[in-house]
Amino acid sequence: MTGLRLHQSGVVGAGRVAQALALALAPHSTLPPIMWGRSPERTAAAATRIGAIAAPAIGQLMTQCDVIAIAVSDDALAGVVSEMAAISSASRGSLIFHVSGRSGAAILDPLRSAGALTAAIHPAMTFTGDPAGEVQRMAGARFAITGSTADATESAKQFVALLGGIAVEIAEDRRALYHAALCHASNHLVTLIAGASHALEDAGVDDPAALLAPLVRAALENSLAFGFAGLSGPLLRGDARTVGDHLATLTAHSPALLPAYRAMALATLDELKRAGNLPSDRLTALDSLLAVP
Repeated sequence: MTGLRLHQSGVVGAGRVAQALALALAPHSTLPPIMWGRSPERTAAAATRIGAIAAPAIGQLMTQCDVIAIAVSDDALAGVVSEMAAISSASRGSLIFHVSGRSGAAILDPLRSAGALTAAIHPAMTFTGDPAGEVQRMAGARFAITGSTADATESAKQFVALLGGIAVEIAEDRRALYHAALCHASNHLVTLIAGASHALEDAGVDDPAALLAPLVRAALENSLAFGFAGLSGPLLRGDARTVGDHLATLTAHSPALLPAYRAMALATLDELKRAGNLPSDRLTALDSLLAVP
């Protein structure tokens, strides 16, 4: 990729991320972006929505685009790469990247062997189907990049800068760890709030979200600002009696939440041990209390 001005960009896929990327690339390309997907109807609708061109075949992207983003599901990625690598007319020196959080650049090796610069570029943000809003959120967002070579890494950094994002390098053998951390923080947070909401319903609360919102927002902001030092509550105080009451009432009235509560309490206790914030006798009492019977 020469400079930051593109002649034409291509996107493989027609879903939420594909549409947002195509829309983000449009102002930086001489020609409108090209989109290709397995479903011609879905691809045509997506391209029309964001002002791109729907390609009848993936080969059109390979021959015309100097940047190609692969925005397909993780399980479909390897098959798409094989199909692209089989096209002998692929442009040498073009940047081809995927947006999967799970995989690094190695999965693109067939394309690298064909002469392309290859990288993994994962935007660490959610995509809800609002392409224009998501383009705005890309500015300032972090993008986890893993390049197959130094040149590919540099091109990936330039691409992220083009979108107004901030590149964060992740080593090839740490991509799965990176993705697990993101899923633990975001996906499991949704599960945690859902469990707390169900327990509040069991306690007779009509609108759990309204009750939880101020508390949860404050806890999130504190944890982001102060890390584990933002912790509050009975475990931090070493209040075994309160934790025991929690376990008893969950067992009696909201047993579905009990395993998750116990697991998170034990994880919190492990962090407290590492921080050395509690006397050993209180830690022992809590350990015993939270042990799975």
